[in-house]
Amino acid sequence: MKYHCLIIDDEKLLADSTAEYFNIFGVKTAAVYSAEESRCFLRENTAELLLLDINLGDGSGFALCRELREQTDIPILFISARTSDDDKIAALNIGGDDYIQKPCSLGVLLAKVQAVLKRYGRCREGNYSDHRLKIDVLGQSLLVDGSKVKVTMMEFRLLAYLIRNRDRVVSKQELFENVWADKFTGDGTLNVHIRRIREAIEVNPNQPEYIVTYWGKGYRFEGGGK
Repeated sequence: MKYHCLIIDDEKLLADSTAEYFNIFGVKTAAVYSAEESRCFLRENTAELLLLDINLGDGSGFALCRELREQTDIPILFISARTSDDDKIAALNIGGDDYIQKPCSLGVLLAKVQAVLKRYGRCREGNYSDHRLKIDVLGQSLLVDGSKVKVTMMEFRLLAYLIRNRDRVVSKQELFENVWADKFTGDGTLNVHIRRIREAIEVNPNQPEYIVTYWGKGYRFEGGGK
């Protein structure tokens, strides 16, 4: 069966109430309460987005995220009561697309999920190719020197947005509002994703040639391809 969202959270009442709320508003959602239950669920069903807690009864959400990233590039949004910046950075570094702190109102959480689903499912223009880099936005494919490179869906969307707007410098605020659909996303989240994209596509990530920082203004994609 196909679902829009799968919630993986050992707080059963919270997971169930969130799933019920999402379903009321047309976001088809299921909830499971452990890492093993999520594995069983995904063997029999599909989901377009995961809401993943860090603390699971039978393991860590971090470990589960690493495992899932070997199999899928669908958006993974961490949701946790843990407030440490280290946790947030770790979540993004292992392939999470965003980090949402509990408690979070159901309305705000629904809006975030709907925004990600809208962007995930939208066909976009903005392909790019040069002697080294080839990006197929519709096919969600990234090739570097002829070899396929894996990035998260959020990183791919961020790269695609910069490519579509490569004739100008794109501000951080614009990226927050148009890639994350959340003007309150922090600089730290964006910085981690930019760094990971550079590590994937640049010859030297410390001296980027594709994604160039314009201090105080934002970022610009400066590839010379088509």
